[in-house]
Amino acid sequence: MGITGLNETIKKTPFIFFVSFVFFWFPVSAQTYGELSEQALQYIEKDSLEQAETVFRQALAMEPANPHNTLIFSNIGTLQRQMQRLDEAAESYTYALNLAPYSILVLLNRAAVYMEQGFSNRAYVDYCIVLDKDKKNTEALLMRAYIYMIRRDYNAARMDYNCLLEVDTLHYSARLGLATLNQREEKFREAMNILEELIAEYPIEMELYVARAEVEQNMNLPDLAIMDIDRAIQLNPLSA
Repeated sequence: MGITGLNETIKKTPFIFFVSFVFFWFPVSAQTYGELSEQALQYIEKDSLEQAETVFRQALAMEPANPHNTLIFSNIGTLQRQMQRLDEAAESYTYALNLAPYSILVLLNRAAVYMEQGFSNRAYVDYCIVLDKDKKNTEALLMRAYIYMIRRDYNAARMDYNCLLEVDTLHYSARLGLATLNQREEKFREAMNILEELIAEYPIEMELYVARAEVEQNMNLPDLAIMDIDRAIQLNPLSA
């Protein structure tokens, strides 16, 4: 997958909050902790992110030893990420992982923040931990393959893309990633085959025409490349 496309994927990674604050988990004496957690989630639904963070912190202060604080720290990290306070978000996810070191969701969230910060080596470690626990995790496979591409470790990238396609044979990003990988290894015909299949399935995806135009330029087919660039501009005039 192209670098621009993957960066957009990182930015669009959904913000997932833990919502399992069920009151019966808490004894009567701790009911207020549960109520605060529920109130914070209500603030999130209203997009009142700063208020939600404040209420979550009140819950932490009320019961600093509560074993469910990993959920609180993770949610605070996600709030901070939404507000683009990335350093704080990474720190909050780390606090959550101190309490639950192998939480796959928290590891993926922290890795996504590291990628947004440009710390791909740190993200790589988290993705590897996830894959140690869940060898078929599609997000970790995709992002680790992308990191391998950055490192020019194309053999490792191909292995992860292939593993991802074993899980989901039609995975869009894995197929586009393989096309990009083939292009970089000058396997232009293989890259073209993948891109033509993708365009047949996704005929209005601008990035596919741009990717195919790049391969056509590599193959010294400038007329075809110009046609694909024109098509991409038609699909997204703002890209011109």
